[in-house]
Amino acid sequence: MHSPLADDLATLPHLLQTVRDYAVSVLDGLGERPVAPPPVAVPAAPLPAAGAGTAGALAAFQQRWAPGFSGSAGPRYLGFVTGGTTPAALAGDWLTGVFDQNGSNRSGSSAADLEKETVAWLGEMFGLGPGHTGAFVSGATMSNLVGLAIGREWIGRRLGVDVARQGLAALGPITVLSGTAHSSVYKALSILGAGRDALRPVATLPDREAVDVAALAEALEALDGRPAIVVANAGTVNTVDFDDLRAILALRERYPFWLHADAAFGGFAALSPEHAHLVDGLAEADSVCVDLHKWLNVPYDAAVQFTRRRDLQVDVFQNAAAYLPAVSGDPDFFHLTPENSRRLRALAAWFTLAAYGVAGHREIVTRAIAAAHRLGERLTAIPGVRLLAPVRLNVVCFSVPGDLPAVVRAIADSGEAFLTPTVYQGSPALRAAFSNWRTAESDADRVAGLLHKLLTS
Repeated sequence: MHSPLADDLATLPHLLQTVRDYAVSVLDGLGERPVAPPPVAVPAAPLPAAGAGTAGALAAFQQRWAPGFSGSAGPRYLGFVTGGTTPAALAGDWLTGVFDQNGSNRSGSSAADLEKETVAWLGEMFGLGPGHTGAFVSGATMSNLVGLAIGREWIGRRLGVDVARQGLAALGPITVLSGTAHSSVYKALSILGAGRDALRPVATLPDREAVDVAALAEALEALDGRPAIVVANAGTVNTVDFDDLRAILALRERYPFWLHADAAFGGFAALSPEHAHLVDGLAEADSVCVDLHKWLNVPYDAAVQFTRRRDLQVDVFQNAAAYLPAVSGDPDFFHLTPENSRRLRALAAWFTLAAYGVAGHREIVTRAIAAAHRLGERLTAIPGVRLLAPVRLNVVCFSVPGDLPAVVRAIADSGEAFLTPTVYQGSPALRAAFSNWRTAESDADRVAGLLHKLLTS
């Protein structure tokens, strides 16, 4: 055995303890770690010839790379929609690497059954019925892709075409309708061969990102009975606006369409008693996207996709080879997602659900919502700052006076927080997204204080 590898095996308990101690020191300092340090160029190192062993690799990482890593797992990283990692999820993620299971099938392991249980727990937590089945994927982009792929197959079957076998050329163009589709939907349509132009934006309600259902009905009417895909938003990126799922579902009495609900983080509204009505009707969607490395606070990468048509999902993603189990009544996961070999992403989610239950995750959600409202209230007292939309859930969208890129840089350079820019209704803006399990109202106050200082000094 190669000498550094043999030495590492002989001292493995000590090495793991060393890594554990370093990890604890990082986590202990997370609250005060620079949230988004300015990138500093790191000179490239030559490919190691013999290697320095784990201790040497750890030392090199600490010296070369760790100083430039963000505090994205901490309480004031409010860019994008970024969760952290609960203690239980971290334990599950570590054990995911320890056991190193290929969660693609049931051959010689109970890992797939653990994933099945976890998906069922998540479905119940989000209010989905037993008619929905699901699987873990890498993120919202892949979850949307899977849902749209099944929807594409559904359209084909309505028109007498087996798209999975005959290809999209046999089907012809498809139509996808949405009010404020996430960028990942366009990307998924490109990958699926339907093309980004397949998505036809539908008018939204005045000063809203929610679709105008009357305009959606007109767009469906114009298709003259040809089936389509409707992408409904359960939480838009800029303002966490929700389409009226019940009103959209009512349109199915007149028009044929596959309803895909993008509930990447808005689906977690189901956990808040005050906001659960926003996802009323989610259980009747044909496919649902939920991103877990956002508000479930499990490590990157993890999301889940649900559908009521597993039969069509198998038609799209099945894989046949002599060494692989054939499709059965309870198909293996490699028959359900783009991946064959796949990491057991479910274990971290299983751990955090087993550890904290629905009640613990409800508290995380409601605390984040309270922090978002707190920041929104504090911002109204800063001269020149204007909320561009009500704080509906966990995102604050607002404009600031002066040069927006300069403000974004100043926030990041302070080390106190990280916010991402956006454009809302043609206006440059900032958005602060609250989803980290550590974040409290005191963090909202700290961010508000920073913005007041930067904008009034």
